[in-house]
Amino acid sequence: MLKTLLLLPLLGAALLSLLPSRRFDLLRHLASAIAAATMFCAGLLLLDFDPASADIQFFETRPWNPRVGSHFALGVDGISLPMVLLATVLCFVAIFSSTSIRSGAKLYFSLLLILETSLLIVFTARDWSLFYVCWELTLIPLFFLIDRLGGVNRHRAALNFVLYTLGGSVFMLIALLLLYDVAPGHSFAMVDLAAGGAQLPVRTQILVFLGLLLGFGVKMPIVPLHGWLPLAHVEAPSPISILLSGILLKMGAYGLIRAAATLPAAALALQDWLALLALVSLIYGAVLAWRQTDLKAMIAYSSISHMGVVLLGIAALNPVGLSGALTQMVAHGLTAGLLFLLIGLLYERTHSRDLATYGSLNRCAPRFAVWIVFTLLASVGLPGSAGFIAELQVLIGAYGRWGGWLVLLSIAVLISAAYALRAIRCLSTGPERPFGAALAGVAHVADLDRKECAAAWLLAGGIVWIGILPAPLLRLMATSLSRLAIPFGA
Repeated sequence: MLKTLLLLPLLGAALLSLLPSRRFDLLRHLASAIAAATMFCAGLLLLDFDPASADIQFFETRPWNPRVGSHFALGVDGISLPMVLLATVLCFVAIFSSTSIRSGAKLYFSLLLILETSLLIVFTARDWSLFYVCWELTLIPLFFLIDRLGGVNRHRAALNFVLYTLGGSVFMLIALLLLYDVAPGHSFAMVDLAAGGAQLPVRTQILVFLGLLLGFGVKMPIVPLHGWLPLAHVEAPSPISILLSGILLKMGAYGLIRAAATLPAAALALQDWLALLALVSLIYGAVLAWRQTDLKAMIAYSSISHMGVVLLGIAALNPVGLSGALTQMVAHGLTAGLLFLLIGLLYERTHSRDLATYGSLNRCAPRFAVWIVFTLLASVGLPGSAGFIAELQVLIGAYGRWGGWLVLLSIAVLISAAYALRAIRCLSTGPERPFGAALAGVAHVADLDRKECAAAWLLAGGIVWIGILPAPLLRLMATSLSRLAIPFGA
């Protein structure tokens, strides 16, 4: 099942290459069907998964380069499986919602399916060399997707994204090679690198961990390594922004969790510094999101703030904090994906992302207004949403470690509520503006149709389900996170 999951998108990309380039709808429908089949396979994987076991399940390995101890090793646990499910859902939504793609449609959908396979291998890899190769492989389709189909500054956005990520990856590679040098039998297997890392002095472990932190921190992103994110989000096509914010950022957080498991002594030594970086990211991202007038830029900066919550949960190094971090990764993936979906569809109709151009959206496009209000409130952790469960766990886990310092988290939450309410006010109240005369050439904004509402319901259903009934997700993660937290004395 795991091999089927990984091969389906690749086979789909190969099949798309055989179709005529001008059959836009056929290309999109076939890519959507392949993405839906991949999502179905991920669901079957979930049904066969045993949440009571902390061991790696569905494990399989094949020699890749035996001379250097590299293997094509795959498997999932309670930490990686939620990310696999999230990736397949968001890839399906991104492909299904790409109705406006006409120029270069064959290349676009093929690259999306290749990107999906790369993402899934990153989350299922049990060998650091395989992880690193697929980590870098995600850059290739994303570079062309942004550079070929993005906005006015797409070339600069694509180049910034690649250079930032490659710069961080250099430090990650050096850190992995240092661990490889002390690993038993010179193997890149995650278990062997963890065993070798435990033999290093604490100071050396800290240096190695900092190298990994730079690589993963760029992708999360952690302030001040966030420079690529706002520009890439604004210039990328909206379906690509769904993947950038919804799942690409989670690659960095997932890698950081694996790094903490590999070098627990270093993670403990840097625990307070990680918390400080998290609080800076939280407040910085929330304040800048509050000041934006461009809707996509606002969501981009809010993502920095939400990933600060994830980093704070990881820094707590206890089961509750780690559970909150992983839940926040899922919650933010669904919420940010839904926001970018809605803003992208709105932009296709009005050709504007400026808050000042909107008003009384509830009159001319009531379904748009309801969905946007719901998603903005969910993004700030409204009770009954997935974000509320995640932030509550992070707050409890972090309070057990730092106590009263967590008042800063409350400040960030208030600022987040301010930017969400400001956006709701600008979009849904005020005078009704003539979009057609100023912007789109139509008398009114066309409301969401049934297919678009179906895509929104898929993401919204996950947000509400986790918010009201979080037990299945928490149970899925609990055993693996409890084992991970043992070296930290939690």
